[in-house]
Amino acid sequence: MKVLPNHEKLIYCGRIDWEEPCAPVFVYPCTYVKMRFTGNTLRIHVKNKNLWWDNYAGCILDGVQSSLPLPLEGEAVLEVPVNDTENGEHDLLFFKRQDACHEMTLLDFELEEGAKVLDCPPEPERKIEVYGDSVSAGEVSEAIDYVGKEDPEHHGQFSNGWYSYAWMTARKLHAQIHDTAQGGIALMDHTGYFCEPEADGMETAWNRLHYNPLLGDTTPWDFSGYTPQVVIVAIGQNDGHPEDYMKEDEHSEKAAVWKEHYKSFLHKLRETYPKAKIVCCMTLLNHDPAWDRAIGQVVEEMGDDDITQYLFKRNGKGTPGHLRIPEAEEMADELAAYIETLDVEGWEHSGCTDQVSE
Repeated sequence: MKVLPNHEKLIYCGRIDWEEPCAPVFVYPCTYVKMRFTGNTLRIHVKNKNLWWDNYAGCILDGVQSSLPLPLEGEAVLEVPVNDTENGEHDLLFFKRQDACHEMTLLDFELEEGAKVLDCPPEPERKIEVYGDSVSAGEVSEAIDYVGKEDPEHHGQFSNGWYSYAWMTARKLHAQIHDTAQGGIALMDHTGYFCEPEADGMETAWNRLHYNPLLGDTTPWDFSGYTPQVVIVAIGQNDGHPEDYMKEDEHSEKAAVWKEHYKSFLHKLRETYPKAKIVCCMTLLNHDPAWDRAIGQVVEEMGDDDITQYLFKRNGKGTPGHLRIPEAEEMADELAAYIETLDVEGWEHSGCTDQVSE
């Protein structure tokens, strides 16, 4: 029995391209669909559009997580083993592990004949949105033998948005998440690593649905469908490429230009989300503290009590490589606790943490 993506009992979260209702396109990391069903058969029909790395989809079935290899191009049927449960019911979370190194289209689910699709519990009312780079996307997060070390050689197999501090923070807060994160991205165009040599920045990508120009035309995002109460801005790590002008002279003209662009970006977010708490931060990944001082200066100049800066205990000095699972959890613990102090409108102050087997 086939279950099409537009089935009324499926629950989705993330910036999703719904131009074709029976073929939604997952673009951003941490984008997901939830389904509850009966029966012991599960096949997922997908289509992949590859640009970088090997690509993998994430699957959590009845609390057990697995990584499902995707074809570099074209369609595939992903076979997911289903074990008996006491009540014969199953809970599925199918999600995008990686950033726009690829785009994944969901075509259908296949269940056994006579199976039923059941109601999912409603999504929490809490909503967060993250604007960030590879750390926010969970890149190389599963390389747990390299905690506190440079990255190992990899081809995408260690990247998993589930273990990003961004999604961990959302789970600790019991919140939905839109993770607008891309490896290598900086704030300003023509800086950072994303889509070099032209290098698009977050100031161009932030309001896009399709945002990677190497995968096709970029398209606007309709902000009316998702309004976060908390917005996290974790940009600045890649902004010193190709020139770390903030480290060299944080009072230089180039540094002043960056701060004006950062301020302009915060103004755009405030116009888009008038009531949101906006938290500006960087990460544990090694960087010069001049970038944090620049962010702090802009936040102070904004004069908005609902725009704040958070500095982690090991901010900018935790690791020379990407954050692994324990380091991401360290960030998430701190960030979730900080957000709970912000008196977010409409939030009761109680979070919960999902427990999932690896």
